[in-house]
Amino acid sequence: MLERRKNAEYRSREYLTIEEVKVLVEAAANRGRHGQRDYCLLLLMFRHGLRAGEACALKWDAIMFEKRIIYINRLKGSLSGNHPLQPDEVAALKTVRERYKNHDSYYVFVNERGQSLTVTGIQKIVSRAADAAQLPIKVHPHMMRHSCGYFLADQGRPTRDIQAYLGHTNIQHTVRYTAQNPKRFESFDWDW
Repeated sequence: MLERRKNAEYRSREYLTIEEVKVLVEAAANRGRHGQRDYCLLLLMFRHGLRAGEACALKWDAIMFEKRIIYINRLKGSLSGNHPLQPDEVAALKTVRERYKNHDSYYVFVNERGQSLTVTGIQKIVSRAADAAQLPIKVHPHMMRHSCGYFLADQGRPTRDIQAYLGHTNIQHTVRYTAQNPKRFESFDWDW
C-alpha cells in the first residue's frame, strides 16, 4: 500500500499568494463547461475561508441576496456566522443560480446530476484549475482557506478579527497567519 508523504515533501508553503489566487480563480473560470460554477466556488472558498466540506454543504437559503450576506456554516467545531458578500460574489452566485436552476437543488455547487459537489469533486476542480494556471506549487482545496488567513494578515487585520472571520475557536489556529507575516519586520533598521 502506498503511504502518503508529509505535505512539506510536496510543497514549501501551504497557501497561495494573492496573485496566485487570482490566476487560479481565472483559470477555473476559463476551463470546461462548468467554468462559471468553478469560478464562483473558488472565489467563495478564498474570500470566506471555506473548507471543501463547507463549500459542498453551502445551500441557497444561506445566501441573502437583498442584504448581500452569506451565512457560513462552519465544520470541525468552528464558529459559524454571517459574512458580507462583495458585488462580484453576488453576480457570480446569481450566474450560478441561473445556470443550474433546472436542477432544483438546495445546494449552491452541484454536479451535472444536480447533486451537491463532493470534497473529492472539489479536489479535482482545484487540481485541474491549478494545472491550467500553471502554478509553480502543488495546490489543494484547503490552501484557499489558508490563503484567506494570510491575505487578511497581510492587510494588517487584527488577529481576533481573523479568528472570528475564519470561525476559529482557539486563537492559536489563527496566530499562524499573523506570526508568519513578514510585514511586521519591515521596520527593522539594518543600516550600519
